[in-house]
Amino acid sequence: MTSTNTASNSVQHAPRLGTLSVIAWTTDLSETERNTPFLLAYSLGDGRDGPEAGEETMRTVLEEVGLIPGGDLIDASLTTNVPIKLLVQAGRAVLTMPYLNAQCPVPPEWERDALDSGKVYFIVATRPWAEATPGKPVSEEQLRGFAGDLEMLSSAAHCLLPVSGLRS
Repeated sequence: MTSTNTASNSVQHAPRLGTLSVIAWTTDLSETERNTPFLLAYSLGDGRDGPEAGEETMRTVLEEVGLIPGGDLIDASLTTNVPIKLLVQAGRAVLTMPYLNAQCPVPPEWERDALDSGKVYFIVATRPWAEATPGKPVSEEQLRGFAGDLEMLSSAAHCLLPVSGLRS
C-alpha cells in the first residue's frame, strides 16, 4: 500500500458523528493487474456522545445515502440512489456527500490509476479510527492495520465511485 496524509480540512458535522476524514492509497504494483485506488472515510470517534454513538450514527447516515454497512459492494455508476461525488484533479481527491465534504491529497500514481480506471474503491468505516488525525501522516503499518482489519471491513460500507475530472 502507498499511504498519504489524511485530509487536512476535515469538517465537524453532526455532533454525534464527530470529526470525519478521508485517506487515499493504492495497492502494491502488480505486473498482471492495474493498481486499485482506494479512498476511506472514517470518524475519529470524538463526537459528543462518544465513539459508540458515532458508530451508530454513521450506520444511519450510510443507510440514508443508499449504502449498507456490511452489505454488498455497490457500483455508484449504475445507480442514481447514491448521492456521492468524487472529483480527482491536480493531486487532490474531492469527496462530496451528505455530512462530509473533504479534500484529500493523493499521490500521482493514485490520481493516474483513478483517472485511467474511472472508478475508486470507496470504503466508509463505521468503526472510528482515532489515531488517524487529520493533517498528520499515517504510516503504511497504521493504514494496513486499520484498512486490513476484517472487523472494520465487514462493518463498513463498500462502493465503487465514478471519478470526475474538470474535463469530464
